[in-house]
Order: sequence, then C-alpha cells, then structure tokens
Amino acid sequence: MRAIGLMSGTSFDGVDVALVETNGERIEAFGPSGYRPYTTDERAVLARALADAPAISVRTERPGAVAEAESIVTDAHAEAVERFFAEHGLRADDVDVIGFHGQTVLHRPADRLTVQIGDGQALARRLGVQVVYDFRAADVAAGGQGAPLAPTIHPVLVRALDLPRPLAVLNLGGVGNVTFIGADGALVAFDTGPANALMDDRLLRETGEAFDRDGAIAASGVVNREALARLLGHPYFDVAPPKSLDRNAFDAGPTETLPLPDALATLAAFTVEAVVRAAGHLPQPPALWIVAGGGARNPTLLAGLRDRLQVEVKTADAVGLSADALEAQAFAVLAVRSLKGLPLTYPGTTGAPRPLTGGVLARS
Repeated sequence: MRAIGLMSGTSFDGVDVALVETNGERIEAFGPSGYRPYTTDERAVLARALADAPAISVRTERPGAVAEAESIVTDAHAEAVERFFAEHGLRADDVDVIGFHGQTVLHRPADRLTVQIGDGQALARRLGVQVVYDFRAADVAAGGQGAPLAPTIHPVLVRALDLPRPLAVLNLGGVGNVTFIGADGALVAFDTGPANALMDDRLLRETGEAFDRDGAIAASGVVNREALARLLGHPYFDVAPPKSLDRNAFDAGPTETLPLPDALATLAAFTVEAVVRAAGHLPQPPALWIVAGGGARNPTLLAGLRDRLQVEVKTADAVGLSADALEAQAFAVLAVRSLKGLPLTYPGTTGAPRPLTGGVLARS
C-alpha cells in the first residue's frame, strides 16, 4: 500500500510529510518527504492552546484557544499534503491511506487522558483520501501510556540495514524518546525527558527564532552545574519504564536568570543527561545509538551524547534513514497496520496490557 504519514511533534515547528510503500510489516520503498512550517502566528495560537489544554477533563473538550488551534492544525496538515501532491505529481488516487497524528496538547496517561487535536474527518473530506487518526486513545484507555508510538515501527524501518544489536533509536523532538531493539528482537521504549522544547521555548521568547540553528548559541555558553543539578532532581528520571511525558511536564525555571547562551548550554546538557539516565533503564548497553528528529541537526547535542554515552552515536541520515522524516514515515506504516488490524502498541513500548490495535478511520 502507498501511505502518507503526517507528524507534528511536541516542538510544534511544523508538519512533516512522508510517503512509504508498505504492507505494515516491512518497507517496500521509501518515497519522498516534505515539510510545511507553522507560521509565527500559528505557533502563537498553538502555544496558547497548550496553556489552555490543562482545563480539559473530557478529551472532546476544546477550551480557550484549543478550538482555534485545532482548525489551524487541520488546515496546515491539509496544505502540507496538497503541496506535497503538487510537488511530486501525485493525486489522491495515488495514495491508499494517510496517517494523521495531529498535535498533542495534553498527555496525562495516569488519568487515562490524551488529546491530539486535528479533525481527521475534515482532512479526509478535503483531500479525498481515507485517513487514520487518533492513534493513542485506545492504548491510554486500556491503561497504557499511549506513547511513544513510533517504536513499534522502528524495527521495521531498520530491518534491512546492517546495524549492530542491541540498537537504540533516539528521537529528539520537543520531548525525547528511545527505542531499544535487542539482539533477540526484544523491544523496550519510553520517553527520555525534554529534548528541544525547553531550549526552543526560551529562544522563541527571547529572540523570535524557532530553534538554535546548529546548536551555535548553546555551544557559545557555559553549563551552569547548579541549575543542571536542580533540573535533574525531577522524580521522572527514577521511574522505571514504561513511562511517557506531557510536553509541559518539565520547566526551565532553574535557568531563567541565566544569560541566553548559558541557559541553552545548560538545557542542552539537561537533554543529554536525560538520555544518559534513560540508558540506565535499558536491558543492555546499546552498541549503537541512532539519533533522529530536530536534535540530529544540533552538533552540540550530538557531541554531548557521544561524550557521555561513550559509544558510537550516528544520525539517522548517516545510516540510510531520514532524521527529519522518520516519525512521519512511522505514522504512514502505523496507518496501514491500523487498517489491517495489526498491533500499534505492545507491553514493552507503552505498558499496554497486551498488544493493541488502534486508530480511527475517516473515509473520504
């Protein structure tokens, strides 16, 4: 099947698009990928929605800016696919299904509540392609964490690559998550902690820039060890997996009084140390770490990971995958798996009580 995956992660910088040919259990071919950034105004609405979302107690509620943000998210994803079709000479009939993650605005699995905004029905009608959406709800309702989801697909994505085992796939978006793939196929996955979100939020507030390009500002600063120790005192790091995070589970309070370069240097070190703490929860030390997401474009983070993990660390691009499109590719495969009734989550990835299917189908 030819599937498009759409991903807007916790950094809410934009929409990733990826085309994959897959049967849900193996990759037959990777197609092109694309990206549609959110505008400054759109990001401002999304930020307000994140602030208003904690008022949600029933997942269909859309208080404050959340309703406006849902409309923005739906339109942005539709535009992303329309541009993608135009750029690559595709039509709706060329695609069997679209996997639409939506935008997470609230994630409280302990309360069996997770909210991803985006109107899957409206997206299917506008694009003329069936859409699978709302991937996390069934897992959370069953008592799982509902996250991370991409780890189910990471073994599929790396299957044809000659890579050592055990292997770790580390996605550094707004929040970080790791997938451990053992030599025997054992799969363990969980959120590591903050990745880019805290750094991006500080930079946007102070400069209007979306992210620290090439990690240059962080590289020019000095890590404040006292602030770093306070950040690492969060109880999340001592919790055994399965575990997952809301984007706002951490705050950068200990770095607020620091100059921007020192704040970003400290928050980058925090991201690295969060991964080091996560490594302590893995069944074995990985022989290789593959880094994807925005963090794969940050040399400061990569250098810190290599120094602290003391093992080979490569970007997804360096091993033949796509650092930018990996999560979108995963949701293309997840959509096909949903159509076929194959599991999207497992006890080792989300703490689900058993392998679970999921996703809601919207017909065009």
